[in-house]
Amino acid sequence: MASEPGTSVPEDSDRTANSGDQRGEAAVTAPSQDLSAAEIPKGSASPSPVRSVVASSRPVKGKAGREAGREAARRRLQLLPAPQAEDPGEAAAEEEEEPLPSVPEEEEEEEEEEAEAAAAAPEEERVEAQPLPPVCVSPLRGMWREEKVALFCDEVLRGCKAEDADEAMSNYLSEKLKLKEKWLGVWKTNPELFFLKYEEASIPFVGILVEATCTPRQSSSSCFRVTVSVAEPFSSNIANIPRNLVNEVLEELEHSVPLLEVYPVEGQDSKIHDIALALEVVRFFYDFLWRDWDDEEHCENYTALIEERINLWCDIQDGTIPGPIAQRFKKTLEKYKNKRVELIEYQNNIKEDPSAAEAVECWKKYYEIVMLCELLKMWEDLRLRIHGPFFPRILRRRKGKRDFGKTITHIVAKVMTTDMVKDLSSDTFLQQHDDLDLALDSCYSGDTVVIFPGEYQAVNLALLTDDIIIKGVGKREEIMITSEPSHDSFVVSKAANVKLMHLSLIQQGTVDGIVVVESGHMTLENCLLKCEGTGVCVLTGASLTIKDSEIIGAQGAGVELYPGSTAILERNEIHHCNNFRTNDSSKSILGGVNMKVLPAPKLKMTNNHIYNNNGYGVSILPPTEQFFIVAEPCNKGAASGDKKDENKLSKVMQNLNLEMNDNKMEANLKGDIRIATS
Repeated sequence: MASEPGTSVPEDSDRTANSGDQRGEAAVTAPSQDLSAAEIPKGSASPSPVRSVVASSRPVKGKAGREAGREAARRRLQLLPAPQAEDPGEAAAEEEEEPLPSVPEEEEEEEEEEAEAAAAAPEEERVEAQPLPPVCVSPLRGMWREEKVALFCDEVLRGCKAEDADEAMSNYLSEKLKLKEKWLGVWKTNPELFFLKYEEASIPFVGILVEATCTPRQSSSSCFRVTVSVAEPFSSNIANIPRNLVNEVLEELEHSVPLLEVYPVEGQDSKIHDIALALEVVRFFYDFLWRDWDDEEHCENYTALIEERINLWCDIQDGTIPGPIAQRFKKTLEKYKNKRVELIEYQNNIKEDPSAAEAVECWKKYYEIVMLCELLKMWEDLRLRIHGPFFPRILRRRKGKRDFGKTITHIVAKVMTTDMVKDLSSDTFLQQHDDLDLALDSCYSGDTVVIFPGEYQAVNLALLTDDIIIKGVGKREEIMITSEPSHDSFVVSKAANVKLMHLSLIQQGTVDGIVVVESGHMTLENCLLKCEGTGVCVLTGASLTIKDSEIIGAQGAGVELYPGSTAILERNEIHHCNNFRTNDSSKSILGGVNMKVLPAPKLKMTNNHIYNNNGYGVSILPPTEQFFIVAEPCNKGAASGDKKDENKLSKVMQNLNLEMNDNKMEANLKGDIRIATS
């Protein structure tokens, strides 16, 4: 994927389109399901509901002219929305707008005779389909991440390379299919196979109860197809779908359908549950773990890459990555897959040598895929995912001071009264706003924003670039500022000096730290920070002062200091942090305050109360191996950056700029302080 194609148009996905390998088969599984789950739909105690649809069927030709027949199969039923079906005139107009393929007169006469025969058929032959039975519930969702890693990396892939992953998945599945030759399942397929027109929301898939027959595979791709026949009693999620229509579609498909579209049903023996799990393992692999570029980049340790993707999926599921960001990742992944399909279809529609315009269009589609590919790689890299793939976030220019040199005090309240401004000097310039966002947008360096009791939201808190003061009037619990769940960030600053006072910051759904200091200096004074994501993050080169404040409920550490940052903490309470909903032991040490060294951050702590955190009160962590590169002159003959001083880390730890006085630490689950030296 990373390399450019050598032909006049990109051939990024020709193999997937033409070879009919497993990935191509797996990709058509219907219906499209939520990528975050990728599970078999859970069966319920009662059968699946059925619905009737307004439709008209067309007879199917025999096996002669099978290619035309397959196209006709997609036009078998014309599903009309209810309002159109009630108006014959509109229906006729719709038919004129989309004429059907013409057929010879003899065939038209045959079709009319068949249609008349079908209309004259006894009522008992046109019996409505029974409800579908519940499908087997996969245990994959309930597995711990270590169990998933063991299943995929040790049992299925077994240390194979990316280019051998298809064969490994095929071998695993074929071994499980030997457990039972025949079993009942629900075939879930694309409605386009049956309907000319349909509403996707009303019919996400067409489900038919079938008997699946598994035969020994003749090739690696044959493992991903299965022979099926309609099972008794005739059952579907579409109550009035004609049985003869289903039989005819299956005949045109030669009764061979993608295996991953068939879901075993409950009520069979335990071997079927093993087959259901194996099918779900393969679905999950191709839906979420496999990337089209994997076998093109020759990853040395493919199972380690799969483990990282499993961790990403688990982080989405357990809330480590909150909902809005998880949705953005899933949309990006879905967009990548759709764009790849678009490119394949566009290339296939070019019958001869491409024109200049077609070649340009191919390249445009190709490079759009490349960009999405690189974006997904950033998500999968844990070091880049710490603060998401769009760092830095603040792109707004600093306004500076006003031209006339005056500063303004912005009053944020529904109504401004004289009592609100009685303590201000007579020469103060005032501006009243009923919206905090508008007040922040009006600020220049040196301005002050005064907030009176109430509940507020402000997207501009994530875009602090000018030196301003934001302070509440009254008790901090009465001035509540909540984050917008659909946004990534809450409070983000790169101002040289910004100050927040007497406020309650309540995080809802945002993934970033409740406060992120990208650069410059921020002061938090007498503030209450109720975290839902991570806590306060001070990035490299930035500085933070927190006084008389309270930090509660962070998923990670309450205060996270990145290498080379500076923080002063005085008279604060930090408690009930490290609420990761995960069993990952690497995250369990985080608690009240976490420092990442090299270069070492500077921390001064005085009279703080750090208690009831699930990790340590204070943790000091060494850098990851990837970052531990010594920027010093190397020995002659050595490549720059190759030298690694084994004593460097211990020297850094010995010279930590850490000052702690009169702090109280108690009831922290792991202990008070941990200094990691390796």
